[in-house]
Amino acid sequence: MNTSRPPHLYIDTPDALSELCAKLAKKTYIAIDTEFLRERTYRPQLCLVQVKVDDILACIDAQAINDLSPLMDVLLNPGITKVLHAASQDFEIFYILSKGKVPTPLFDTQLAAPLLGYNEQIGYGNLVKEMLGIELSKAHTRADWTRRPLPDNQINYALDDVIYLEQLYKQIKTELSERNRLDWLAPEFAQWEDPLKYDQPAKQRWLKVRNIQRYKGPALACIQALTEWREIKARELNRPRNWLIKDDVLCSIAQMQPDSMDELSHVRGLDKKSRDKFGADIIDLVNTARTQTPEPAPPFVKKKKLNQSSLAKMALLNAWVHQRAAELDINPSILAPQKTLEKCVTGECKDAIAGWREPLLLADFSAILSGEKNLRINNDALQLDDV
Repeated sequence: MNTSRPPHLYIDTPDALSELCAKLAKKTYIAIDTEFLRERTYRPQLCLVQVKVDDILACIDAQAINDLSPLMDVLLNPGITKVLHAASQDFEIFYILSKGKVPTPLFDTQLAAPLLGYNEQIGYGNLVKEMLGIELSKAHTRADWTRRPLPDNQINYALDDVIYLEQLYKQIKTELSERNRLDWLAPEFAQWEDPLKYDQPAKQRWLKVRNIQRYKGPALACIQALTEWREIKARELNRPRNWLIKDDVLCSIAQMQPDSMDELSHVRGLDKKSRDKFGADIIDLVNTARTQTPEPAPPFVKKKKLNQSSLAKMALLNAWVHQRAAELDINPSILAPQKTLEKCVTGECKDAIAGWREPLLLADFSAILSGEKNLRINNDALQLDDV
């Protein structure tokens, strides 16, 4: 495996970006990664974009270039496959930059690798080590990507994230093609290609509050109003929502429903700075919301406690999953996770097993659960036989 570092471009002017993107537009795929910070902001602060394809290797300085539209034109080109590892956070950035679009088609090496037997949600460094035999440095995991100029060793660290990503892509794609598994990836990638995945309506933020089903009536109406206000304010100020008011404090306000600054001062966890800055808004919102009818909270779905018979059935199905996973050389948890087995033994098999998993498991599971087939050991392996 080639481990030498190719020469790279550092792109920090609009003209250089346009020239690079003209070359990228002619390619059929691009390996991409980003470096960003979001500890102190609502929106991720994009600092660097790394790209690699064939003899092109470049770092794009997103702080030096205000207009990244030439890059976004390339990323939104449906004729170019975008290769990433764990794409969700990068795609959130691209969704924001493109004002509501995401790059397609996607090839995510983190989603693809388990179909070759690697662990689910395997990290980039571990996958590079296991597949390519290369140990990557972790020295700059917590680096400040806003500093300028960036040190050479920090740039090299960032470039490693696309140099080996391209190699992973080629090898994974080849091996999956040889095993006729490339088509299996379409539904896995589709979930991250959906723009709705990155759309976060402020009005729906209350649904993210932990144990929201506990709240009723005026308290629930206050939570709905306060979470919407906080989301809009966090975007306006570009600050993390919890820097304004944390969820548990917000819920305390909704329960206490203070109608004056004095009462608001008795809410534990609400610091004086936030109270002074937002107190009047909070009191107005509470006074209005507690007279309104809240949107109904989603019903609490209590997890079904499986009886011993169902647990025994799950164990039987799980044994067959491990046998099929061994035959296919993939991770059993990818083939049928615990939740899938639970649904199957409670009569939801057809809904639980879909896509590429259906021809591999559905008929077998149905036959096992109906008693049409039995499991037995044959030459140190499990086998399904007709009854």
